[in-house]
Amino acid sequence: MNKETIKIFDTTLRDGEQSPGASMNTQEKIQIASQLERLGVDIIEAGFGAASGGDFDAISLISQKITKSTVCSLARAIDNDIKLAGEAIAKAKMKRIHTFIATSPIHMEYKLKMRPDEVIKRAVRAVEYATTYTDDIEFSCEDAGRSDIVFMKEIIDAVIEVGATTINIPDTVGYRLPFEIGAMVKEISDYTQGRAIISVHNHNDLGLAVANSLESVLNGARQIECTINGLGERAGNAALEEVVMALKTRKDVFGDFETNINTKEIYPTSRLIANITTIEPQPNKAIVGKNAFAHESGIHQDGMLKNKETYEIISPADIGLDLEDTLVLGKHSGRAAFKDKLSKLGFILEQDVLNEAFNRFKELADKKKDIYDDDLRALVTSQMSSIKQEFKLLGLQLMDCSAGLPSSAITIEHNGVEKTDAGIGDGTIDAIFKTIDRVSGYNGKLMDYKVKSVSKGKNALANVVVKVVFNDNEPAIIGHGLNIDTMYASADAYIGALNSYLSMEGLLKNRGDLGQI
Repeated sequence: MNKETIKIFDTTLRDGEQSPGASMNTQEKIQIASQLERLGVDIIEAGFGAASGGDFDAISLISQKITKSTVCSLARAIDNDIKLAGEAIAKAKMKRIHTFIATSPIHMEYKLKMRPDEVIKRAVRAVEYATTYTDDIEFSCEDAGRSDIVFMKEIIDAVIEVGATTINIPDTVGYRLPFEIGAMVKEISDYTQGRAIISVHNHNDLGLAVANSLESVLNGARQIECTINGLGERAGNAALEEVVMALKTRKDVFGDFETNINTKEIYPTSRLIANITTIEPQPNKAIVGKNAFAHESGIHQDGMLKNKETYEIISPADIGLDLEDTLVLGKHSGRAAFKDKLSKLGFILEQDVLNEAFNRFKELADKKKDIYDDDLRALVTSQMSSIKQEFKLLGLQLMDCSAGLPSSAITIEHNGVEKTDAGIGDGTIDAIFKTIDRVSGYNGKLMDYKVKSVSKGKNALANVVVKVVFNDNEPAIIGHGLNIDTMYASADAYIGALNSYLSMEGLLKNRGDLGQI
């Protein structure tokens, strides 16, 4: 049987980052890109080069690091966007520019304020210009789901003629049903007759993104655009893990198709991105939700004890989830055992990062008897995501005055100099953050605060995530804190957000109306 490979185009770093609260710093993006490469995705859409200086730098650094996946930058059909995209991916071993323009009547009339002939001319110019940077060009008909197919054929013909090698048919607003998307993809696939790869990018507004993507494969699509955990605008995108495991599990339907995905890296990738973005998949999320392999019903449990296939169509091991090996290591564990355990969890660390992570593990082992996989994931993710610490927390002391005014005293190191100050607040957390503002000289506005237990037990690690605005004209910055002491973790998270902001200061700017796919 002749197998056909379905290309997996991952846009977690671009469309996924557009999820509210999912912003990542450059080091976090590099780590995610490295994990996506281990996962085996064919194309990594690393960002939107024209969106900000931070996006441009992240794409450029990812391009220098990734060697097995194609690195892609999104660009509107505008010369400056194309230029920045081309420059951002310049050092990539394999590179792609993904340019787009809206093709639906409502978008052309109200958003672009352009006639159809003007849209075609703009698209042709964009693709022609993009070919001066790379010969791998993807063109998207934004809002294809609501576009006239006759017009789409006309613009597709025009861009293929000047160098487009992949044609993307995005259902940008998640409007279409599977049979409608299938019919559209089949008509375009038949029309193009192999002149370009047909791709789909389905949004999940009606909960149909994965179904629409799979139906597209059956009708001629050979590339699926998706994100880890289904992250993305509004209701998100097609979830990579669901698409890939459906293709693998239902060989009776998709027997001729395969992907290059190493499915054993699915769960480690999901956890890494959940930890970095702080957006957890819902418990009953297919494939990667924490209840995806839980069986509570007595009847189900009885069946599972007799034969796991009675209620499991996918083995947890197939996605890299080991349900048996969760309690790990201790204070006497050595560096080799630590490194080996991390590799099983999907973490391949450079030596300096490994050394620092090992030191933090030893500190944790002195305070916490039982260390679980989730503890290690959180600890290592925190270490890999860290950026230059311009401010470092050295000490924290809390006092609850008899007058009912919580106060804190904090010592912070800045450029080798220790600074100590104290302050009061409306509550303990407020007192901590206000004191940090006093010591650092930066005033942050807290937009969100979340705390959760990483694993179990009374001495479980507290994982604190804050979202802070340091400049009203710039986006909120996320900070992470990890400690057995929740208050210390909170202070660390706030300082982490400040350090992240300072590392990106001057690169941040509003994205404005950049459109979407």
